[in-house]
Amino acid sequence: MMISAAAHRSSRPKPCGRFAAAGLSVIAMLTPFSPATGTAEAEPDCPSVQMIFARGTFEQPGVGATGQAFVDAVSDRLGGKSMDVYAANYPASLDFKHAAEGIVDVRNKVQSVATTCPSTKIVLGGYSQGAAVVGYTLEDTIPVDYELPTGITGPMPAAMADHIAAVALFGTPGAGFMALFQRNAPPIVIGNPYLARTIQLCETGDPVCSPGGRDRAAHSAYKDNGMAVEAAEFAVGALTRTPTA
Repeated sequence: MMISAAAHRSSRPKPCGRFAAAGLSVIAMLTPFSPATGTAEAEPDCPSVQMIFARGTFEQPGVGATGQAFVDAVSDRLGGKSMDVYAANYPASLDFKHAAEGIVDVRNKVQSVATTCPSTKIVLGGYSQGAAVVGYTLEDTIPVDYELPTGITGPMPAAMADHIAAVALFGTPGAGFMALFQRNAPPIVIGNPYLARTIQLCETGDPVCSPGGRDRAAHSAYKDNGMAVEAAEFAVGALTRTPTA
């Protein structure tokens, strides 16, 4: 889906473990309170910017509500430059082992854009489980003795860092939260090549990303609490500073 700053806005539509008593809380925390997209071709038809966004748990296919708020805010600030929006293709369900499908899909999309549209700048984004998908995609080391999911053989090629201008993560699951449903889940550690290009946003009290947080509504607030705009301003600033690959 190719859009520009002048384009019409679409309507705003949000790895495995055993659940016991904590299961219902996990479901509630990961589920938005208000549940509320394109393949680039060879240049010169390539967009100036390629947005790749991974939605949160239980959100319908697409970029989700938080993703749409972020997409709109970025588009508003591009000054007429074209932007294609791609939604990570994965279930976004409580069967968390399928999050690996999202990691594979995001990696494949990044590498496809870098190959077919080398001058296009990539912006990655994710919300909740989608933030974990993108975070794992950007890891540059693999924990010792960790068995990689099917379809993943190691970190994304280092050369891809030259094509990724900015990363925005909303409500990234923290280590304590991850341990509730997957004890062997590795920590989400953004790789060094991407650290300075990444903004991670966590609303106060969000139990998914804030240790000790108990405000479940906070996890659904990113679409309208100003953080989508904050992330967009960060991303557009990074796009301006990043030289064409």
